[in-house]
Amino acid sequence: MSLFQILVKGGVMMIPIALCSLFALAILIERLISLRRIRINARTFVLQVKNLLLRQRIDEAVMMCKETPGPIASITKAGLLKLNRSREEIKDAIEGAARAEIYHLERYLGILGTIAAIAPLIGFLGTVTGMIKAFMQVQTLGGNVDASVLAGGIWEALITTAAGLSVGIPALIFYNWLQSKVEQHVFEMQESSNDLLDVLFEREAADAV
Repeated sequence: MSLFQILVKGGVMMIPIALCSLFALAILIERLISLRRIRINARTFVLQVKNLLLRQRIDEAVMMCKETPGPIASITKAGLLKLNRSREEIKDAIEGAARAEIYHLERYLGILGTIAAIAPLIGFLGTVTGMIKAFMQVQTLGGNVDASVLAGGIWEALITTAAGLSVGIPALIFYNWLQSKVEQHVFEMQESSNDLLDVLFEREAADAV
């Protein structure tokens, strides 16, 4: 019996489990591509922006932010565009840009976490309904069934549990891994925004003197 034939034996509950696996795979690929695109050396970028600001080359710093992918460049650009405003306005601009970037970083992670939770439950539901059908058949035959018939109905019912766990466990692992990557980016954003605010405020104080 081929793998496909075994999966078909799992019944109708295999359909939502298969859909969960496809959605989880699509989300994983999309997130991996997105995180790869925004990967930069945060410390080097911040140092380059600092040097440009110290030399009063604001336009070059803004252009550098526009040409650099990722959330750190976006929040830096938001702060630079408010350079001549008050401290509160600069801080609000950076925090607003940071919230938007966090939203983009966490995109689809909620769906992946939901899949990790519901795939095993769908599998358990399929097993329960399969067991019900197996014992209904036993009752219909008046109990005149041999062990092989009953065992066949049980293993067919258990297929959905195995399939649900096979989808849910990897989905949970990748969800936690992607969440850790998001938290790393958020930490870098916080450090970068604090560094930027310090530079901007020092520059403002120097100009005032």
